[in-house]
Parts: sequence; structure tokens; C-alpha cells
Amino acid sequence: MADYDFDLFVIGGGSGGVRSARVAASMGKRVGIAEEYRFGGTCVIRGCVPKKLYVYASQFPEHFADAAGYGWTVGETSFDWPTLVANKEKEITRLEGLYRKGLENAGARLFEARAVLLDKHTVQVGSETVTAERIVIATGARPNMHPDLPGSEHCISSNEAFDLPELPRSIAIEGGGYIAVEFANIFHGLGVETTLIYRGKEILSRFDGDLRRGVHEAMAAKGIRILCQELITRVEKRPDGQLDVTLKSGGTHTFDRVMLAIGRVPNTEGLGLEAAGVKTGPLGEIIVDEYSRTNVDNIWALGDVTNRVQLTPVAIHEAMCFIETEFKGNPTPVDHEDIATAVFSQPEIGTVGLSEEAAAARYPEIEIYRASFRPMRNTLAGRDERMIMKLVVDAASRRVVGAHILGPDAGEMAQLLGIAVKGRLTKDVFDRTMAVHPTAAEELVTMYQPTYRIVNGERVG
Repeated sequence: MADYDFDLFVIGGGSGGVRSARVAASMGKRVGIAEEYRFGGTCVIRGCVPKKLYVYASQFPEHFADAAGYGWTVGETSFDWPTLVANKEKEITRLEGLYRKGLENAGARLFEARAVLLDKHTVQVGSETVTAERIVIATGARPNMHPDLPGSEHCISSNEAFDLPELPRSIAIEGGGYIAVEFANIFHGLGVETTLIYRGKEILSRFDGDLRRGVHEAMAAKGIRILCQELITRVEKRPDGQLDVTLKSGGTHTFDRVMLAIGRVPNTEGLGLEAAGVKTGPLGEIIVDEYSRTNVDNIWALGDVTNRVQLTPVAIHEAMCFIETEFKGNPTPVDHEDIATAVFSQPEIGTVGLSEEAAAARYPEIEIYRASFRPMRNTLAGRDERMIMKLVVDAASRRVVGAHILGPDAGEMAQLLGIAVKGRLTKDVFDRTMAVHPTAAEELVTMYQPTYRIVNGERVG
């Protein structure tokens, strides 16, 4: 057997890379991991974690307003953007330190430099060349900055949005996915005049239709301008720094900032994949099998760089499947079915399993259980915003194949519903479950009669 410097070398210090490196090192394997920016990756440094902190910050104006209905008098309030940015930086720096400490305590060697493959077993990392028996590529993805858009160089992405030198007075966000929707709510909540521009008929494609319409209506009611079936065709910078945005419809609007949230591109350029013989797809994504193995037998790829499901817990799951398969002798394919997820819009979305539309296309007959109501916390506050609870059931097996929530704490509920849907529980089990009262979640176990059925794609009742 060849004598390699490492049993495993990981390229990329994000969620999938760190998990695979740390666990392998804790098993006594010789592990190296390279990260050219900051350990923690997109999620910790410029994604999920800072995003959720900014979501919390943007919710306080509504909390202050709602307090009056509960007898509180809130005095004059003000918001300081630099304080939020500085406190966010403290937190992600703390988390980055924990990632580093976990790797070091497990015995992994950290390389703070860019890594490039020279062949299937050799990596150039900074000024050093190392060899490894196995290599994992977990370099993630980056925002698509639409280089064909005239004036795209004047736009920002979610990466820059967290650290703007000052809060803009107005912003246009192009995109209709969860990143675009979440940032539209964040900026609006912080007092920014916000416009969301999306090419499709409705925001949040692939989510359940009821939730898509519900969050759109709620955002519009709050004052967020949403332009669907529209595109930015040009961005021009004025001498005063403001941006003139030309739309497909022909109109021109002026904003302080323009943010592009139109998808993410796998980070595979300049990695030396050709030298190692690793195949990629049309978007640059690394092609892998069900075990995350590339076409090269000793090289794996995890997380967003494979462009399968771009979610942090998925990358971690893929890493653990790799460990089971390669180091524990337990071949474990990655399971991408019934992934619970949340959109931290305002109101929040929590979802798992099939949407009504997807289930209707898959099953001959489905039952839809749906409730729409004003959550208790909104009653004394005088807030009209409604909550939606929805279960999608395969009529033949009675299995709950989808669960969807729009409203407060939807993400928290989706995590628990994920267990039920993943466990293939039937609607009868939901019906036998006692309600926790008074909670919004009790609606999930008290909807005894279907609201309507869909038979062969047609709504009945």
C-alpha cells in the first residue's frame, strides 16, 4: 500500500467538511482539512446563523407594537445597525472558535490556505504539497451574481448584506427563493423600503401553494412591494451612489442598494478537478452517487458543491453517511427524502414532505386537512395576520405525506413533524394523539375531517 501523509484530506471547512474531518480524526485517522477563508462555512459565517440573528433583530418593531395590547407602554425606540453588525461578528467568531477547537481536539491538522488537487491523491495547499488516501471535497457554493446583467458589479449578494457600512433607506432584491424572501423581511423589519422582484408567477417555488400565497399576502400587507413576473434588465450607478434599476416591463426605479438572490453556484473553479479526473455537471456541480462518491474511487463530495439539497443539516447527514460507509464498514446511502425545512420569513414557514401539488401528481387520491385561524398571540395585539396548518394524506394508505405550517414558530413545529412524516405515521395516529392546549400546534391533531379531496388531479368537495 502507498504511504500517504493523511488517511483523509478534506477541502472545505464548512458544515459537511468539518463534520467528516472531526469524526474521522476522533476515530484515530490521520486527517487534514483546508479552509481558505473562515472555518464554519456559509452557514456559520455568512448564512443560516447570522441570518437568523438578523431575523430576530427585524422582529422587534412588531413586538413593540403588539405590547400595547397586553398593557405595556413602550417608550421611544431606535435601531443602531453598527451594533447589530458588531454583535453578529462576535457571535460568529465564537462559533468559528468552537469549530476550530473541535477539529484540533480530535487531532485533525488545520490548513488555512486554498487547496488544489494535483492528482487523485495529491493536494497543493498553500505552499505545501500533501498526499491523502481519501479526499473529501466540501467547498460549498456561492451566490450567482449574474455576470450577464449590465451593472451587476453594482449589486450585492447575501454575503455582503450582513456587513453593509450603513443600513440603506431602500433596497431592491431580485429573487423569489427563501434567501430573497427572508432578506426582504429582514430589511423591511429594520425600516428599509423594500421591493422584491421575481420572474415567476409566485414566490417560493416548490413550496406548497397555500403557504406561497399566504406569505406573499402577509408580506404585502406589511408594506413590502412584491413584483412577480418581472426582471431587472439593467443597473446603473448615479454620481450620488444611488442605483437606477430598469425592469423588463420598461419602468425605471431608484434604490440605495440592489441585492441579487437568484440562486447559488457550486464552488468548483480552480480546484484541480480536471487533474484528478473528477466529473462535473452543467452548473459545475460535482457528480456523485448515492454514497457521495465521485467517479474517482477515492474522492467524495459533500454538501452544496454537489448541488443536491442545499441545506446545512443535509451536508452534515451526507458527512455522517460517508463516515459510516468508508470508516465503519456500514455502507449507508444518503437519504434525501422528507427533509424538514423552514423559511424564516415573517410569518415563518415550516414544512416537510410533499406539497399538495406534488402529492396530487403522485397519488390517485389525497385528502387535504387545512385550518386557517388567527393565532392567540395576535388577538390582544389586534394583529390580523393568520396562521395556516395543513396536512396532506395519501387516501389509500392513510399516511401523512406532507405537513405545512405558516405562522409563529413554524420552523420549530416542522422539526417535530419531520419525525412523524419520516416515520411514515398515518393520519389515524395524529387523530389518536392528545392535543396540548392552548397551542397553535394542537390544530395538527384536531383536524378530524378532510377539508377537501383531490382525485386524479381534480379537487372534490
